[in-house]
Amino acid sequence: MANDLSLPSQQLVTVFGGSGFVGRHVVRALVKRGYRVRVAVRRPDLAGFLQPLGMVGQIHAVQANLRYPDSVAAAVKGASAVVNLVGILQEGGRQNFAAVQANGARVIAQACAAAGIARLVHISAIGADAGSKSLYARSKAEGEAAVLAAVPGAVILRPSIVFGPEDGFFNRFAALARMLPALPLVGGGDTRFQPVFVGDVAEAVARGVDGVVTGGRIYELGGPEVKSFRELLAYICEVIDRKRLLLPLPFPLARIQAGVFEIVDTLTLGLLPDAIKLTRDQVTLLESDNVVSAAAVAEGRSFEGLGIAPVSVEAIVPSYLWRFRKTGQFDTARAE
Repeated sequence: MANDLSLPSQQLVTVFGGSGFVGRHVVRALVKRGYRVRVAVRRPDLAGFLQPLGMVGQIHAVQANLRYPDSVAAAVKGASAVVNLVGILQEGGRQNFAAVQANGARVIAQACAAAGIARLVHISAIGADAGSKSLYARSKAEGEAAVLAAVPGAVILRPSIVFGPEDGFFNRFAALARMLPALPLVGGGDTRFQPVFVGDVAEAVARGVDGVVTGGRIYELGGPEVKSFRELLAYICEVIDRKRLLLPLPFPLARIQAGVFEIVDTLTLGLLPDAIKLTRDQVTLLESDNVVSAAAVAEGRSFEGLGIAPVSVEAIVPSYLWRFRKTGQFDTARAE
């Protein structure tokens, strides 16, 4: 009996950036469906931790660098679908926003077009805007345009800040709360976010790979609750049981502070701890809310339209922030 090539087990999916925070969850979601996964990363020797997520031979890591189109073309060869998760939050050396998030997305999309691959899922970010003052937001928008130009049926997902065990938001501020007596509220803490669970984002990606999501559209992914920056930091302090002063920091002062951090980080060759790094571009991003638009909800371009019920922050975050408590996973300190 001939194999049914429509079955996931008979299909290969190439995942660029599959060893990152979101990537490992996407790989898990795909292998659970039965797909064979080719993880394309710059350092495949560091992606071995993904192997236990699937069966023997189901996950294979290969070397690919977005600056070298031939390596990208080799990585997508023979694939039925491609996922692009590559992105950076701050620039460093040759890893700048334009190279990674604009040109990198273009290289992947063009490789898919050349190989005849119509199923492409591209991760962008809420706030992507070609007219934004933020280099990050502009590069994300340029990447989206390049993807749709090369693969018109591509699925583009724009998540708000993503949370999960390895995230860079809740873990970062919990670490700061453990070290500092006060936490900075950039812009007064009024910026609104709609945190989304990494598992829900991975499920949306997997559905895009399945082909059940309408292509050629941009979907905005946010969790069930909208919270201000101040509310999120207060919640983090509550979860880790540490009372900290939330200190408002006006945008002009935050921009000056970020400029100083950038200079210090450059002079120390990048030795500044990630937890305290802040760039002027990130300050610019914080001037705008990071929530799902009303238009996306009305047009079915949200989790609701994808048939996914997002998980709340309260259901997940305490399960991994306990390590920042004075008493660890125990609710109360040991009696002396």
